[in-house]
Amino acid sequence: MTSGPTYKTRFKRRINQKTDYKKRLAILKSKKDRFVLRVSNSLVKAQIIRYDKDGDKTMVSITSKELVGLGYNSNLKNTPAVYLTSLLLCQKAKKLGIKEVVFDLGARNYKSGNKIFAGLKAIVDSGIDCPHNEKAFPSKERIEGAVFAKHLNKPVDKEFTEVKGKILKMWLFYVCI
Repeated sequence: MTSGPTYKTRFKRRINQKTDYKKRLAILKSKKDRFVLRVSNSLVKAQIIRYDKDGDKTMVSITSKELVGLGYNSNLKNTPAVYLTSLLLCQKAKKLGIKEVVFDLGARNYKSGNKIFAGLKAIVDSGIDCPHNEKAFPSKERIEGAVFAKHLNKPVDKEFTEVKGKILKMWLFYVCI
């Protein structure tokens, strides 16, 4: 069945669909930092990772739990949470002098308009250079939470603008110092 002298086993991370080595090699050849965004069942985790021959180094890491401290009380894994988490990460990355990244989607394939591309929109909006296609971004109403606000009868869009303002004020505070 799967034995014999000519059978070659695949890498374990490829079998488990965790790593697409062809994509990873292309990203590593670019010699840019990777922006990694993962959405779990309860929150969003965003990281900027730099390649090192001894192993990848995480430069900046953040989860959507940090949005609660800024006054965001909605779901921590919806589209506005992805955008705000990525925006906060980008502000921290700018303090470290990171100016250019590549968006690493991992082994999964996503359709245009998916909430993971709200994170890419946050990168572009923050001023960090990242190759992108405008067609992939979700609509502005979806990013701001207006779509959710209609169905939930909850001011998600107002909460979004307040937290976004706080994140941008934090950035201005760091620039002025």
